[in-house]
Amino acid sequence: MYVPRGGSSYTPVVMSILGPCWTLLLLCWSVVCWDGVDTAGGLLEVSMGKFAELKLDHSAPTEAVLQDIPSNVSFILFQVHTHYKNVTVSFSKIPSLNDSMTGSDVGLLSPLRPEQTVSTWYMESSNLNQLLVTAVSIPYTETDPIPGACNLEFNLDMDPKVYLQYNLYETTIMFAPANLGYARGAVAPVCDVNMGQVSRWRLQYDVYQYFLPENNLNDTILLTHLQKMSMVQPVVTNGVKLVTLSSNERTSMSFSSIPGQGVIYNVIVRDPLLNTSAAYIPVHTYACTFNATMDNCFTLGRISTKLFFTFFALLGLFICFFGHQYLKTEFFFMGFIIGGFLFFILLTRTTQLDYDARLGLTALIGITGGLLFVAYWWRFGCILLCVLVVGLVLGFLIASIIFFTPLGDFATFHNDIVFWLTFSSISLVTSVVLLFCPKISNILTCAIVGSYTVVLAIDSYLYTSLSYITLNVLKRALNDDFSMAYTSVPFQTNDFIIIAVWIILLLGGVITQLYREKEKLPFPPTPYLLWKRERERRITNILDPSYHIPPLKERVLIRLAQLRDFFRREQPTGERTPLLF
Repeated sequence: MYVPRGGSSYTPVVMSILGPCWTLLLLCWSVVCWDGVDTAGGLLEVSMGKFAELKLDHSAPTEAVLQDIPSNVSFILFQVHTHYKNVTVSFSKIPSLNDSMTGSDVGLLSPLRPEQTVSTWYMESSNLNQLLVTAVSIPYTETDPIPGACNLEFNLDMDPKVYLQYNLYETTIMFAPANLGYARGAVAPVCDVNMGQVSRWRLQYDVYQYFLPENNLNDTILLTHLQKMSMVQPVVTNGVKLVTLSSNERTSMSFSSIPGQGVIYNVIVRDPLLNTSAAYIPVHTYACTFNATMDNCFTLGRISTKLFFTFFALLGLFICFFGHQYLKTEFFFMGFIIGGFLFFILLTRTTQLDYDARLGLTALIGITGGLLFVAYWWRFGCILLCVLVVGLVLGFLIASIIFFTPLGDFATFHNDIVFWLTFSSISLVTSVVLLFCPKISNILTCAIVGSYTVVLAIDSYLYTSLSYITLNVLKRALNDDFSMAYTSVPFQTNDFIIIAVWIILLLGGVITQLYREKEKLPFPPTPYLLWKRERERRITNILDPSYHIPPLKERVLIRLAQLRDFFRREQPTGERTPLLF
């Protein structure tokens, strides 16, 4: 229960003086003021393993007290969580660097003295408005490992916090090594002297990930789901274990950043000899900032991106249903993809241009690439080479889908050489296999690639994990450190709906094009060859009216003469002789 500080000392006296009526009024006032709202600092009585929500006021710190601690408890892990604003937790009313922690996911580890039954912490917010937080105290016995007790990197001697950093490409978590548990009043085991099984080097660390509901940035939803990732058993039940680290490995991991998607990370340290475990303080992120005036978590997605992918999807939708019939448009589309993708990577890695400038130049080079591909088809018309290039686009998408599955998180593919060789081989083999049936493969490529552009357009307006099929490959091409990142993403209601839409468009495109092209030639003749034949026919056929059309040079000169006459001043008609006197 949350009560005003010092309320227990004067409330009985006041109640005895005021009488029954005033006592009733005073009790009503107390209920209103104590209901989780802190207006001037106060006292929060916490229970072990039970979450308490309250609102902190910046005017004074709130004291959290845990009473009646059992004698078999050796350590208490007290943690506090907020949506994104900072809160400070300390052992004293005046925080110092070595006894406090500030952040949105913070906590302190309290070793207990013999006969100690009460533990106290202080919470403080610098935010001018009341800050909603959730707090919990978790007990650990002498046989449980102690999270962060062998800290050598951070400020506190015992730091059970999971630290998190993110950028556009990856999210990295770090944590301090744990130590073996020990009884109250005993000397802590030395961290780095003994390397055997009787030391902390036998401990193992399980890293867990938990995705929040898609498109939900609500603070109460976050605080509710954090309860599922704060203690050992709920973490094992609700989280997804990604990897187990030994004490000899580096205590850090990287993941693909997913802006706008909430995700919670936590680490469980296990003692395989005693079969005990303990949880660190979980950390959460949306891979975006709530405080930015532009491009914050509520306004993700630039206007330029939405325009680019909207026009791209409209063209892709046309290719999905009519690509093989309008072959020049299809080749322009595929050339646009290849030229734009490669040039965007080159611009990003070699220049410091802002995003909008890079996107504009990418569109320009994509158009150029598309026109060059069409020009090649018009002049040379080597259908096998054109289908091979088109097949490479489909092979790229198929390879991206394969590495989008859990296969992409295998440790083997964290090596860049292995990854890119495998990726390129899948793309090339897919393209070569499609050459055995060029008409069917071309229709299939139009349907699959064209329908996927609709998925990318949807992602620019509404989050979907399917966009990371290709985004993860793009991130890896742009960032050398991304090779070590785990690329798992959530699959929730939106994703299943969009998968259904993608499959419907794909099947519709294949069926439509097969029906329209079933009685036609696999591919039309070379446009240049048709133009050449038509020109020869006109030259030799004197009955063709076009035979009498002047050559191009004479026609240009005639047009220029007509243009010159248009600007020439008209000469007046009639007698212009001067009058004779």
